[in-house]
Amino acid sequence: MVGFQEMGTLRCDSCGEEFLINHHPTSVDKWVADKQAKWLEKVLAEENERDKKHPDRIELPD
Repeated sequence: MVGFQEMGTLRCDSCGEEFLINHHPTSVDKWVADKQAKWLEKVLAEENERDKKHPDRIELPD
């Protein structure tokens, strides 16, 4: 995303799909990004358990 800071990439353990975690430049926070990555891992695992396709974008909690 143009103008956003890439905080990391997360790969789904089940299907291998990759997701980028991006933050707006005024709210870059590594601790928040780590917390979001853990949350996203759980969401992706739940979707795979239900045989649900991952959406292209997932809004992360603050």
